[in-house]
Amino acid sequence: MSRVKTIARADLVALSAQAAASSRRRQNLNLHPALDDPVQRLLNAFEPGTCIRPHRHTGKWELFARLTGRVALLTFDDAGVVQARAELDAGTPIAEIPADTWHTLVALESGTVLLEVKPGPYAPLAPAGFAPWAPPEGSNAAVTLEAWCRTAQAGERCPSL
Repeated sequence: MSRVKTIARADLVALSAQAAASSRRRQNLNLHPALDDPVQRLLNAFEPGTCIRPHRHTGKWELFARLTGRVALLTFDDAGVVQARAELDAGTPIAEIPADTWHTLVALESGTVLLEVKPGPYAPLAPAGFAPWAPPEGSNAAVTLEAWCRTAQAGERCPSL
């Protein structure tokens, strides 16, 4: 007999607490049964202060649905100029990123949790998947980038880091 998988509000709160306690300030929970699943489905909890290095997925789109909190989604051109900014909140809860698009997400509120859906199978990003103009996570420059992303608007260039 098949079992329906459910996620309760308490699960989102617990995942957010794990993110807040994590040194990276984020935590995910895979909903798909295996990394080779053809559709990757996961919850992504992240807190202000985490830096998701701008990256892109070759040939793969991504869909984000805001469950709690508030997040800014930025897309960039090859030179690090912001092409678009979308804030996901109660009024605009869903965004889809086209394949091969440089992007990042930045938490604007504590307790932010997104549902992420993208084609599988899972494959870790190769170094070429990370924007060459963006600093690596964990660096001092990444702290500066995360703060800049909170307010960056279309037309602004990623600061020289």
